[in-house]
Amino acid sequence: MIGHDLGGRYEILSRIGGGGMALVYKAHDVLLNRNVAVKVLRQQFVNDEEFIRRFRREAQSAAALSHPNVVSIYDVGQEEDTHYIVMEYVEGSNLNEIIQERAPLQAEEAVRVAVQICDALDHAHQNHIIHRDIKPHNILIGNNGRVKVTDFGIARAVTSTTITQTGSVVGSVHYFSPEHAKGINTGEKSDLYSLGIVLYQMLTGKLPFLGESPISVALKHLQETFEDPRTVNPHIPQSVENVILKAMRKNPNERYDSAHEMLLDLDTCLRPDRLNEPKVTFSHYSDMEETRVMPAIRGGELTAATGSFNDRKEPRPGATDTGVNWQAEEERKGKGGWKKPLIVVGVTLAILALIIVGFMWVLDKFKTEEVEVPFVVGETLDDARIKLQEAGLRVEDPVTREPSRDVPLDEVMEQSKRNMKVKVGSSIALTVSAGPEMSTIRNYVGQSIKVAKEELNALGVTEDRIRIKEENSEDEPGTILEQTPANGEQFDPEKAEISFVVSIGRETVEMIDLVDYKLSAARQWIKSMELVLEESDISYVPSYVHAKDHVVEVNNADPMDKIPKGTKIRLTVSSGIPSDAKQGSYNVTISPASLDKPSQIRIDYSDARGDVKGETRSINGTVTIPVTLVLSPDTVATVTVYRDGHFVDTVNINYNQLEGAPGMNIPGATPPPVETNTPEEPANAEVDSFNGESEGEQ
Repeated sequence: MIGHDLGGRYEILSRIGGGGMALVYKAHDVLLNRNVAVKVLRQQFVNDEEFIRRFRREAQSAAALSHPNVVSIYDVGQEEDTHYIVMEYVEGSNLNEIIQERAPLQAEEAVRVAVQICDALDHAHQNHIIHRDIKPHNILIGNNGRVKVTDFGIARAVTSTTITQTGSVVGSVHYFSPEHAKGINTGEKSDLYSLGIVLYQMLTGKLPFLGESPISVALKHLQETFEDPRTVNPHIPQSVENVILKAMRKNPNERYDSAHEMLLDLDTCLRPDRLNEPKVTFSHYSDMEETRVMPAIRGGELTAATGSFNDRKEPRPGATDTGVNWQAEEERKGKGGWKKPLIVVGVTLAILALIIVGFMWVLDKFKTEEVEVPFVVGETLDDARIKLQEAGLRVEDPVTREPSRDVPLDEVMEQSKRNMKVKVGSSIALTVSAGPEMSTIRNYVGQSIKVAKEELNALGVTEDRIRIKEENSEDEPGTILEQTPANGEQFDPEKAEISFVVSIGRETVEMIDLVDYKLSAARQWIKSMELVLEESDISYVPSYVHAKDHVVEVNNADPMDKIPKGTKIRLTVSSGIPSDAKQGSYNVTISPASLDKPSQIRIDYSDARGDVKGETRSINGTVTIPVTLVLSPDTVATVTVYRDGHFVDTVNINYNQLEGAPGMNIPGATPPPVETNTPEEPANAEVDSFNGESEGEQ
């Protein structure tokens, strides 16, 4: 059931409780975006048309209740064979859990809870709805302290149907009213009796009536008195005890007339002037249906007995009354009339003795042996059957199965009778574990892994049990390609591992820098990487910088980008220089700096294509070096010459000067003078030679 969507609206999140008739789940109303409680009818009742009809009718009646202390019913529905009621979700605990943890409660707290329960009952009774199953389990207390009474709808449906069809009484026997235990019609005062028991339990921590079996407890409600609350807990104020004593009277006429009257009494019972009020007393109540032994009344005593019982005297008949002669009767009694009655009594006693002996003999013939019920909780179902059969008992079919995370599959969790003797052949109802409550996995293929994780986490599948394998595919990254378990399979949300194969998109290629690649070379590389280049994705532009048919730009990718295979690449390719550009050679004639050794020449230039740093070359004599220049109408070319690492000359050429430009002529060094040094002037001759060389370089 967990993970299922009821009515396409209520997403079942977790199980929060259950009873003999239904299971309760926490769910999310996706339409109104709120949490709700969903009560689902157990499967063993789905074929009882009469029960279903009353169940739905009573649930709809309870939906008419609108009170802050009543759990609101939002919806009633059916999906295939699943019948459910949607109601308000209360975040907190039920009163039974609080009693188990903290009872006995303080009088102030117990009265505060009872006041709110009583207020809810008053509202229900005014709307002609009787709860019939008031008990701590059906009282919810929110984290804010607000008390909420639940189970109005199903309680009445269960009781009504069961009494009509089977003649037995269904409910919580420890909270029965005497009239409920008798199986007769229960009214508003039956709810007040149950509320009295709830108040008793809150203040004492115990129930007023306990027994070995449900029947023995029901009989105690009918016949026995309970221990006074103040005897169990002396701290209870007398005024509060009086409320309990009045609510729990066996005679409904001696209880409160209405929930409103009880509410008024609860509202004032803790006032200082009432705390020590006298203990409430009641007149003796005799139930004329109660079984009792009464002595036989002789005819002569009838008049006296009747007179004393009714406290009146009947006139004796007159002498004229026909057929009656009182005087003659008295005279006969005075003359030994005692013998005849004695004979009648003796004969009657003898006949009665014979009847009793015969009756006992018949009972003995039909008497069935009683056996102790074996304790089979914790046994497997097969072993439990064997044990019960060996004891002369049988297992009631069908066996009730309930999911459990703590009890292994097919192990008995509960049995209807234990620690008692029953007749041979009696049936024992068993509740057997169906194992952990399984969920059905839906189809996540084609959906986002993020969505799948969120849903599985909500079901109880932790992150560490969700396995993910990544794989390249044509699907968008993050899309689920495969799943295990497959769609529709059952799994345990607390233990199962869920595996997904998730797309990380297509396989990628690391892009390289294709700028200045020849178009044919770029095509070859693109094809080898399983990328796509179509003619329509190639655009041509003139370029001063890039040679014709060389790549100028990759339009949709940068170097080192990860590109999915199959991606279309768009290129811009050079169509050559523009049509209005001029291209020509400019000659540079240059000689070495010295005739006796080579010079290193470098020519740098700039034109419409940008700055170009020339290569260094060695010359031994005068050479002419052509420099190819490209000019646009609005650019000027610059040619700069370096010799032996020293700047020699530079020239500018405009667009119109390119054709027919005379070129640049750079002479070498001046030839060295003839040596005429005299011995007297060696130093000056050396200086002249250096200077001349320097001048030549310049």
